[in-house]
Amino acid sequence: MTIYGKGLRGLSLATIATLSVAFSLVFFYAPLDADQGFVQKIFYLHVPLAIVSLCGFVFGAALAVGYLRTGDRRWDMRSYVAIHMALIFGIGGLITGSIWAKASWGHWWVWSEPTLVSFLIVLLLFATYQPLRFSIEDPERQARYASVFSVIAGAFVPLNFLAVRLAQEYVHPRVLTLGGGNLPGPMRLTFLISLAGIGLLYVTMWKYEMTAKNARMQLRALRRALLGDDAVRPAGRSAAPS
Repeated sequence: MTIYGKGLRGLSLATIATLSVAFSLVFFYAPLDADQGFVQKIFYLHVPLAIVSLCGFVFGAALAVGYLRTGDRRWDMRSYVAIHMALIFGIGGLITGSIWAKASWGHWWVWSEPTLVSFLIVLLLFATYQPLRFSIEDPERQARYASVFSVIAGAFVPLNFLAVRLAQEYVHPRVLTLGGGNLPGPMRLTFLISLAGIGLLYVTMWKYEMTAKNARMQLRALRRALLGDDAVRPAGRSAAPS
């Protein structure tokens, strides 16, 4: 068991439990929206996905700083997985947002809405991360350039948040405010638990992928060690099966 696998079972159970509670609240506790009705309930999935995705990009940028400071490739791998997971969550947020927009506004996309456009810009920016990374063959240069890119791109995430707050015209709901937003008590509770569940899901998936990648790295190192031993093995002796 790797260091990333420690506590993974408990974390997985906590994630399942939190998401189960969240979806139960969504369907059986949170009241219907007066204007949108049942379709508004996608809000409890769409908004947490978008928020966790943006936080994941910032998390990946912070981990990239760790690599630039230390040169330790483990920080680069952590940053890569964090951004990879954030992209998956971001695409989920984009899809659920489009479904909600079609049901509420009659259009799959509204270019005049700053929240949607700014989120799309950030998502497309980070979508170029992997093509840039894997276009570089040298491992050291790959890690260094990818880390610099993720740090610079991560700086655009706060701009996404500020663009929404400074917008004069908007139709997208504002949830994260100092006053708690416009959500009534039951909706706010349901939203917060949904956000916690999606956040736990992100952390769980990050740890799962880190565990898998770390295990593969250890396996490759073990194979290299075995091949090194075989290189000095006397002729006529067969190598151990891999």
